[in-house]
Amino acid sequence: MFGLLGLIGLLAPGLLTLAACSPAFNWREVRPENSRLSLLLPCKPDKAQKIVPLGGAPTTLFMLGCDAGGATFAVALADLGDAAKAARVLAQWQSLTLANMKAAPASREVLPLKLAGATPQAPPTLVKALGQRADGSAVSGQAAYFAQGSQVFQVVMYATAISPEVAETFFSSLKLE
Repeated sequence: MFGLLGLIGLLAPGLLTLAACSPAFNWREVRPENSRLSLLLPCKPDKAQKIVPLGGAPTTLFMLGCDAGGATFAVALADLGDAAKAARVLAQWQSLTLANMKAAPASREVLPLKLAGATPQAPPTLVKALGQRADGSAVSGQAAYFAQGSQVFQVVMYATAISPEVAETFFSSLKLE
């Protein structure tokens, strides 16, 4: 007879295989309408749109987002109608997001993001920050900001703690045609 340890040794690979078949993340490719962006989201996204003041003018913001594995994933895009406004609008958008999550300057890291097809006059960036949710609980956020022509994008992930592997899958999936 194998004994308890032998039985566990025989069953462990099967249990790991079962766990892999029911992941918290069910990655799927999505393409926001009226854009040349594709990315992976770990769940079926909800869609929304609203009018927001971007660059001083009322602009329609299109959003896709979902929650999976204790994290929120979202992509937002708007067409400014003028590519020359993109860099300024992306900088304002980044500042507003950091202010809304009450991210202290010491908790912020801004990194260049390589993204073929993005407008070079508005260099793509990846922002990592620690802050607070509206209820005061701690939140970690990562957000990519970039433009293609007159379209501006924010791709964001929020969680209590962000898994590096999940963030890598999410942000490395960004593609512009």
